[in-house]
Amino acid sequence: MQRRRRLGQHFMIDERILQREVEYAELGKSDTVLEIGPGTGNLTKHLVEKAKKVYAIEKDGALARIIEDLYPEVEVIEGDALEVEWPKFDKMVSNIPYKISSPLTFRLLEHDFELAILTYQEEFAERLVAYAGEMAYSRLSVMAYYRAEMEILEKIPRNAFKPQPRVNSAMVRIVPRKEPPFHVKDERLFEDVVRTLFSARRKTVRSALKPKYGIVETEYGSMRVEDLTPEEIGEIADAIWKIKKDAVGRG
Repeated sequence: MQRRRRLGQHFMIDERILQREVEYAELGKSDTVLEIGPGTGNLTKHLVEKAKKVYAIEKDGALARIIEDLYPEVEVIEGDALEVEWPKFDKMVSNIPYKISSPLTFRLLEHDFELAILTYQEEFAERLVAYAGEMAYSRLSVMAYYRAEMEILEKIPRNAFKPQPRVNSAMVRIVPRKEPPFHVKDERLFEDVVRTLFSARRKTVRSALKPKYGIVETEYGSMRVEDLTPEEIGEIADAIWKIKKDAVGRG
């Protein structure tokens, strides 16, 4: 089966890595699993051996037919994983299309699930788990930390895929948090402040905030955005929330 380049398809062929991926998920006969982008079913065959139920979302119609023929017990949902409705699931185990890594991860974190084992481009995986002050630290790092515990399980070489991608990959464990690591007054405002700050990550906090929020006096004003911890950004968001609330009160 020749992949379609427009869909960015690279199929994992290393059986040892595929087996470890399933082992990391600790699948049992009570688990319902969702796989995004099953491709030719190299991972799917291991999932059906371990799980109670497997759903697979596949955008490529030809590949969807292959999965249906090979694994009739799998319920295949043909369509874009960012657009179709997801079924209820306990765990997600997938070698996802890298070009949808960010929106797919955030969509995943909106769902109620127990565990996910996902393979990403290595650079993206490093951004997911990066800490303040590290080169890979970004808006993604902050929001991922706020919503889940994430760990890189192993790095994956290019030759584990066919055709080989131009980048190395990494396998990540994602466990959603039952409660965030810190609380903010307004989560939507917090997300907007994170977005605003990291659009000017090299600037000081004061300079990054001023165009949108005006002058915000906090103890972090002279720090560079890239050095702020998620908790400190939460404090800044709450300071802005208070300014807005006081302004409404005066009005």
